Amino acid sequence: MIKFKPINREIKKVLVANRGEIATRIIRACKELGIKTVAIYSEADSKSIYVKKADEAYLIPGDPIQAYLNYFRIVDLAKQTKCDAIHPGYGFLSENPEFAEYCLKQGIIFIGPKPEHIALFGDKMAAKKKMRELGVPVLPGSDEPITDIKKAKKIADEIGYPVILKAAFGGGGRGMRIVRKESDFEDMFRSAYNEAKKFFGRGDVFIEKYVENPRHIEVQIMADKYGNVVHLGDRDCSIQRRHQKIVEIARSPSLKEEVRKELYRASVKAMFKVGYENVGTIEYLVDENDNFYFIEMNTRLQVEHTVTEMITGIDIVQMMIKIAEGRKLDFLQEDITMRGYAIEFRVNAEDPSKNFAPSVGLITSYHSPGGPGVRVDAAAYKDYVIPPYYDSMIAKLSVWALTWEQVVNRARRALDEFIIRGVPTNLPLLRAIVRDKDFIEGKFTTKYIEEKLPTFNLEDKARDLEDLVAAIAGAIAAYHRI
Repeated sequence: MIKFKPINREIKKVLVANRGEIATRIIRACKELGIKTVAIYSEADSKSIYVKKADEAYLIPGDPIQAYLNYFRIVDLAKQTKCDAIHPGYGFLSENPEFAEYCLKQGIIFIGPKPEHIALFGDKMAAKKKMRELGVPVLPGSDEPITDIKKAKKIADEIGYPVILKAAFGGGGRGMRIVRKESDFEDMFRSAYNEAKKFFGRGDVFIEKYVENPRHIEVQIMADKYGNVVHLGDRDCSIQRRHQKIVEIARSPSLKEEVRKELYRASVKAMFKVGYENVGTIEYLVDENDNFYFIEMNTRLQVEHTVTEMITGIDIVQMMIKIAEGRKLDFLQEDITMRGYAIEFRVNAEDPSKNFAPSVGLITSYHSPGGPGVRVDAAAYKDYVIPPYYDSMIAKLSVWALTWEQVVNRARRALDEFIIRGVPTNLPLLRAIVRDKDFIEGKFTTKYIEEKLPTFNLEDKARDLEDLVAAIAGAIAAYHRI
């Protein structure tokens, strides 16, 4: 990969190469910095909020997914509209090194890490090897992607069961299988390979020792172009369904301080040594004995960046833009203060009572919560039609308070205020989580949802009441027509 000289200049206009709530988030950050914005949208997103908030918006006709993936067209539009830079948000092109490289070739600033770092950490095996070289603990496993089933089985036998198979060139739980006994290995390997091939174009997998009942902890990193690297604390992302996060917490309520400090030290040191720039998130598994192991790094803005912003007061998106301009960090590590706790809830258009089946259709009623310490980042509104083409997340509810007890109480209140009607959502599940004794006590691992879901009552009482009121109103209206 070609190494480019950094483009350092003032950014006056940004093309936002994304959609939904994250496009709105980037546009808001730009407006506060006095930067003009250009939005792109598919036909399915023509009535989205972010389209109206941008200074300019352009339809990308054709396939509703390719609209956000055709980077040649996107960069051409950025040049035509005289944009200085492109912000990729998360998902889509955000971790595509070819896209970042093409932006630089065309004289457009890519608001994110260097292409070579996106490429390095996008290759999970190369990332694991590099982090081991830098002194960061990693799980025992294969050192290269594997497609040969006999070779894979030999490695699994050497590691010892249980093991986990992961797609080498993808994420989000796709191509991931846990193998607990030798007799299941071949079937599980084929299944993981085929799923990885389907979703990522390559079936290569790698093998790691599987950690029982871990916590999923991540560290937010920020670095400028002059070797200054800081961390913005940690997030506990253990509460997941199908390996996809639904609740994220800053900071972890269960992490021992000595473990926390060592996570920070190892993360900052590693990123300094590789010469990392802009923002990134290093993800770890922490086992029952408080040993931590690197699993991957995300070279982009995270969905859950909101909770880090709430405990630090630092606008991460604005800092991404400033770093891309060539500015130094506004602060040193000792200047960063982390106060209280923050929790983010991903509000998804899906039905937890039906194996998280995705929902599409018209939102007939929408009321978001408010009050002290409450933040909502949303793509939805009343009469918004949820399209079938994209991720199921339609809003993020984030709450903050000084103590863990206070933030859980605030979360309970805010979730009860959040009303979405017309399509099933996971709000009943989120309300059940904040009332669960183990959650209230800060006790949860990556198996939390798997273990707790069968015990939760997922009836939407507010929805049932609304249906009853509608039925009564209909009956009264019918009676008066007689």
